[in-house]
Amino acid sequence: MGKRREGREAAVQFLVYCDLNEGAGPASAADFWELRPASKPIRDFALNLVEGVVQHRAETDERISRYAENYELGRLAVVDRNVLRLAIYEMLHREDIPPVVSINEAIEIAKRFGTEESSRFVNGILDRVKLDLTRPLRTASGNGKGA
Repeated sequence: MGKRREGREAAVQFLVYCDLNEGAGPASAADFWELRPASKPIRDFALNLVEGVVQHRAETDERISRYAENYELGRLAVVDRNVLRLAIYEMLHREDIPPVVSINEAIEIAKRFGTEESSRFVNGILDRVKLDLTRPLRTASGNGKGA
């Protein structure tokens, strides 16, 4: 598994933990990393993603609600909801990551941590979000720091 995939998986795990505890995450990031050890580059990448998702949560949740017709955001599977939050954040705000990479990574993470239907559901929502983008889908640009 690549370092970025591992970082994304850790970010999703952190987001799921917070979601299940109604926004209350571990007392500190250090507590989380004790539960889920990772190297410093992986931790740094994951925490950068988590911070971005938290900062842009209203926007990502609005996209999920818009495209998940007939589903209330709070009734989505917690893994699916947070995989979507991460991928949509990357697609909209991480120009250093090609959107197709974000979609493919989200599908793989949904397969690993979600239900049998998770990967198809995540793919369907992200395909709709992809249509909103005005940047190239297969290439990265920017400095890699994210928004």
